Formats: sequence, structure tokens, C-alpha cells
Amino acid sequence: MEQVAERGLTTAEVEKRTALGQVNEVGRRSSRSLSAIVRANVLTLFNAVIAALWVVIMIFGQWQDGLFGLVIVANSAIGIIQELRAKRTLDRLAVVNEAPVRVRRDGEEAEIPPRKVVLGDLVLLCPGDRLLVDGEVMESGGLEIDESLLTGEADPVHKAPGDRVLSGSFVVAGTGSYVATEVGDNAYAARLAKEASAFGLAHSELRAGVTKFIKYITWLVVPIGLLLIWSQLNKAEDFSQAVTGAVAGIVTMIPEGLVLMTSIAFAVGVVRLGRRRCLVQELPAIEILARVDVLCLDKTGTLTAGGMNLAEVRPLGDDPLTTEALAALANLEKTPNPTVQAIKVANPAPSGWTVTATVPFSSARKWSGADFGEKGAWILGAADVLLTPATPEYGQAADLAATGLRVLALGRVETLNESLGTVEPRALVVLEQRIRPEAAETLRYFAKQNVAIKIISGDNPESVSAIATSLGVPGGQNAVDARTLPEDDPDKLAEILDTTTVFGRVTPHQKRLFVSALQSRGHTVAMTGDGVNDVLALKDADLGVAMGSGSGATRAVAQIVLMDDDFTSLPSVVGEGRRVLANIERVSSLFLTKTFYAIVLSLLAGVIGIAFPFTPRHSTLVNALTIGIPAFFLALAPSNERAKPGFVPRVLRLAIPWGVVCALAVHLTYRLAEARSATPEECRTAAVITLFLVTWWVLVLIARPYLLWRVALVAAMAVLFALSLAVPFTREFFALTLGDPTDDLVAVGISAVAALALTIVFRVVRRVDKSQVQDRPTDTLEV
Repeated sequence: MEQVAERGLTTAEVEKRTALGQVNEVGRRSSRSLSAIVRANVLTLFNAVIAALWVVIMIFGQWQDGLFGLVIVANSAIGIIQELRAKRTLDRLAVVNEAPVRVRRDGEEAEIPPRKVVLGDLVLLCPGDRLLVDGEVMESGGLEIDESLLTGEADPVHKAPGDRVLSGSFVVAGTGSYVATEVGDNAYAARLAKEASAFGLAHSELRAGVTKFIKYITWLVVPIGLLLIWSQLNKAEDFSQAVTGAVAGIVTMIPEGLVLMTSIAFAVGVVRLGRRRCLVQELPAIEILARVDVLCLDKTGTLTAGGMNLAEVRPLGDDPLTTEALAALANLEKTPNPTVQAIKVANPAPSGWTVTATVPFSSARKWSGADFGEKGAWILGAADVLLTPATPEYGQAADLAATGLRVLALGRVETLNESLGTVEPRALVVLEQRIRPEAAETLRYFAKQNVAIKIISGDNPESVSAIATSLGVPGGQNAVDARTLPEDDPDKLAEILDTTTVFGRVTPHQKRLFVSALQSRGHTVAMTGDGVNDVLALKDADLGVAMGSGSGATRAVAQIVLMDDDFTSLPSVVGEGRRVLANIERVSSLFLTKTFYAIVLSLLAGVIGIAFPFTPRHSTLVNALTIGIPAFFLALAPSNERAKPGFVPRVLRLAIPWGVVCALAVHLTYRLAEARSATPEECRTAAVITLFLVTWWVLVLIARPYLLWRVALVAAMAVLFALSLAVPFTREFFALTLGDPTDDLVAVGISAVAALALTIVFRVVRRVDKSQVQDRPTDTLEV
């Protein structure tokens, strides 16, 4: 073990263990396997039902009536192709997103992909690193591990040589190394993931709503389908005609394209965001930001760029060791954070400074320190933490911070330990932060969208306030020091969070409390961050957004990773989410209107004992022109409509009355034609004309707002139906028989009246929806 700690594995040992399969190969969370994608798109309940009905038609009916069977091929092929495109995008970005692992091999440090770690590798650790495999600690320099994602214990755990460490935890302070004892599927986090107890998928109200639709419709299809089959067998003199009528009703009841359109919308969203270098690690996550009404931003790394510049060092007194002490502390860190890196660049390591003890930096402490023996114990940290408020040095630091600068204090202590004693101030270290040029524009976008911004930082409140004010954040001048917040009173904390925008000196524990308090007020909360101190809050938020240059632990728990650290990508994520929600709600109304008019027609046919008014080929024609083709384009169209809760009831409020109106119009047309002694073929043709016109009018209402391409799409569907009636080949193929013009005119007249009824329903439901939104509490809508 001593040899391993000194040199790590040799190249020969690595090759041998790789050959034995002792490698950290685990499935990525970002996408499903090819076999899983094929199974999910082919082996569905609706495909099974449609396939069974197609077989029945092939046996007892005509092949033209089996065209609906192509839906299985189309749905499966399109779904598989789109998800494979998304999978390629996700996997490609996931590889880029993988934080490299630092190991020691053949006595030298190297960075390797996580999947190349082998059993027995010596893995090196520094703050922000995520542990990808289990192991035993070999070296510890104040190493502190946060295991809260695994155990729920919030306090970091000190690790000494010989202690066990688990994958899924991350380093919050100190440095060290450990030997990998479990890799791949044998690692602790991998086993937890298999048991579905480590990480939960982002909740999707959209997907849950579609699942509800399917469940309700399945309950209805079985009994109504049996009633329809019984009535058609009793009514029709010809058995094949009875089977054809029953199949037409059952097939029309099934919203077979709804699940497909939902999957396509998600997959296309993933591909589009992938082109903008946004890694969506959980597919439903593109929907959530569209619902977000509170966005919590970590200042460092989000509003400001990662790097800093050392502006000046202001000595406090005449201690000759001050400059060398600052340099010695800065050069202790092998992997310094941006703050220490800025100091290190300007201050080379001095000679003669030997370390006897260290306390590593942590977000909870806000300082780090080292004991240099006879040269004394020195600490470096936040000025308002190390300095006493009554002193002039504290006032100087506060004045500097108020201008947006970051101010640290360098001081001496008698004894170095984690409980901070009396600090003798020796210098103020002033650093300039680099504000991201795109930050102001992005914040203005969210303000226009009524998304409340909460700037949460571990920095001095005055410094955070100055940056927020420079970016034009409303309320940015009124910063709150998180150390004064009532953590033991959740209601009071939630009230303060609702009315305040900027918070400084926030600890990692408080960030979690902030997320929880905001969620308790009914808010949907998104959290951005890049540091190890953001991990727990990102995990608890409804949506975690990490920066690509952030720590491995942060990127691992976030649902979305901005690979290029481009804050301006967030509006794109919002846009994709809104596109998905608005468009799927739009096409859901189309599909479910079809389902409900089929249910009503089936009930009428079953109870009254009449023939079903159209055949499967008629259903295929009308559904293709009023639902299938338009839905494909509408589901992928741009949209900026604000997401609203209540997806399921809102869609049903439209689809049910629309379905009833359409069904009554078709039924009335069929019965009037039948009363005029028209042939069964002429009756069905009149019914099909009415069915097309009323469902086409549903499309007209759904297609709003009327952009040029939408008008062209709707008009093209009408032209195609007219051609189907006019061209002899298509008229014969779809069994359309134009008889007495009176029947067709009656069909058009009934359709016009039904269209008026559909429009009235649309306006009434929209007015009800708008009033319900206005009646919601203001604090959940506007800021």
C-alpha cells in the first residue's frame, strides 16, 4: 500500500486489470440504450391494440380499411429516430461533461476519463471533486467529505488515512488521495442507482398528464368497445361490415399519436439545446424551467466569470512578514480556487516557510489557515468574518465591498484550530470580480417573463448588492446578511425570501433552506451554481442548472449543464420548455377531441343500435388531415407562451365539449341522409364531410396565433380533402360516394352550425382559464 501511495499503479497493472474487466464502466444517466429505446417505442399498449385490430380487418375486411396499421410503423420509426438523435446528442455532450479524474500512475499524476479508472488506482482529491468509485483513504491534508447525498447527514466528515470513502460523495475541503476498492456497478452509488434510491428523475407534469389521459381512455375503450362490437353485430346483415364498423370506432377512440408527439417534442428539444451546448441530463427537465417562477442565482461563476484579478493588498500595521505570509498561504493550495489563484499569480512562493498544520478552506468557515512554526499561524478569509465590526479595519473592508470589490482579510492567530479565536488583522486583500457581459440582458429577460430573481452568494452582502445594482436587478440595493436570518422559523424565512432579492454570507446549509422555504410558498424553484457549496441546493431545487466549468459534483447532480458557461443559454432553455408545453397542450386538444367524438359516436351507435357512421379508411383520411400531419408541425413550432399549471383539466375542458359537438354533428348528418333514403355509402360520405369540416374547424381554433405558415398549413389540409373528393382514384380508394347534392349541402350546413358551437365553447373555456389564472395569488405569478 505504501508503494501504491508513492507511485500508484504501473502501466502493466492497469492493462491487466482492464483486461479482467475491473474498470469503472457504468451506464450514463443521460440516455437509454438502443434496445430500451426500441422496446419503449414498439412494445406499447396502443401498438398492441392497433395491431390486433389490424389483423381482424385483414381477416374480415378490405385491405384499404387496414391503412391505420401504418400508424404502428410511423409512430415507432419516428419515435425511435428522434430519440436516437437525442441519445447521440446527449451521449456526446455527456462525454464532454465528464470531469476528468486525477490519478497517480507510474509515479506521475495524470488526468483520465472516469470510465478508465481501474481497481486499485490511486485517485487524487481536491475541493469540488466528486468521488466516482469507493475506496480507502491513503493521504489526508485536512480532507473533508460531504456524504449528504448518500446518508442525509449535512455535516462534512473528516477523513484520515485508512478511512473508507464512498462514491456519490464529494470533497468540500482539504486534499488527499484514496485507493479504488470498488469500481463500476459494484460502487456504492451505482448500486443505489440500480435500486432507484440515489437520484430521482425530474418530475414532468406534462408526461404525468399524458399518462393520466391514457389511463382514463383505457378504462373507457374496453367497455365502450365491447358495446360497439355487440351493437354492430346485431345491426349489420354482413359480418365483415359489422367488424369494420366496430374497428373504426375503437381505432378512432385511441389517441395513438399523443404519446409519440410528446416524445418527439422532448427529443427535438434535447437536440436543439444540445446544439447550443446545453446538456439535458433528464429529458423532462426542459419542461420545468418553463414553469419556474423563482430563479436562484449564485453570484460567483454565474453573474461573474470564474476568474478574478488581485487589485491591491492594503497592509494593516507594519508586520514585516505580511507579504510573505500571504504568498505562503496562497501557494499551499495545489488546486486553488479562483480567489486564491489570483493571489498566487501575483505572489510567488517565499522560501523558508515550513507548514506544521493546516485548516483547509470550506464554504461554511469562509477562511483557511496554516501554522508556519516560528513564523506564526496565519489565516486568510472573508473580511467580515475575521474582523470585528467595531474596528476601523472592518469599516474599510465594508466600504471597499460596497463598490463591488471582493475583500479578504489576512491575520495572525495564537493557535490554529477550526474554532476561530482572536484574529490580529495584518492586511486587506482586494480582488476585482469579472461581471459576465451577458448577465444584464439575461436578467432583463427573466424580469419581463415575471420570473423572480434571487441572488444568493457566500460573499459580503455589500459586495453582492453592488454587483446586483450594476446589473439593474430590482431591489438589488437592499442586501440581507444571511447570518441574521431566522433559520428556525420557516414561515418567517419564506416571507423574507419572497420580498428580498439579494443575500450575502449564505452557507451551503442555508441555500438548501432557501430552496425549501420558497417551495413551501408554492414556487417552482430553479437554482444555478458552479461550486461545491451549491451541490445540495441544486439537488433539492425543482431544476438544477450547473456551469460546465464548475465542480464535478455540481455537474453530476444538475439536470441541465451549460457546457460553455454561457448564461445567455438559459432563455433558450425556457423557450424550449415553453415550446414543449404549449405545443403538446395544443395537439393534446386535437387528439382528445378525436377520442371523445369517437366515444360519443360509439355510445350512440351502441345504445340506439345503428351502424357506425364511417369506416377505418375514412377515419384514416380525416385524422391524417386534421390531426396527424398538422400535429407534427404544431408540436415542433416555436412558442413563447408562459407555462400555466392545470394541464389535464384545461385540455379536458376543451376536448370533451368539442368531442360531443363533433359527434352530434356527424350523427345528425348520417341520420338525415339515412332518412332521405340515401345508400349506406352516401350516408357515410355525408358523415365524413361533416366529420372533416368540424374537426378541421377545431384545427383552425387550435392553430392560433395565425402566423402565415399556420394559415398555409390549415389551408393545405382543406385543399387535400377537397382533392380526395374530386379525384376519382382517391374517391374510390377511400370509398367516398357523392350522391344527392342535398345531402352534402346539409352536411356543410350542419358543420357550419357546429363550428359556431365549437367557437363559443373555445371562447368560454378560454375566458374561464384566464379568470382562474387571475384569481391565483399574486406572489406566485408576478414579482
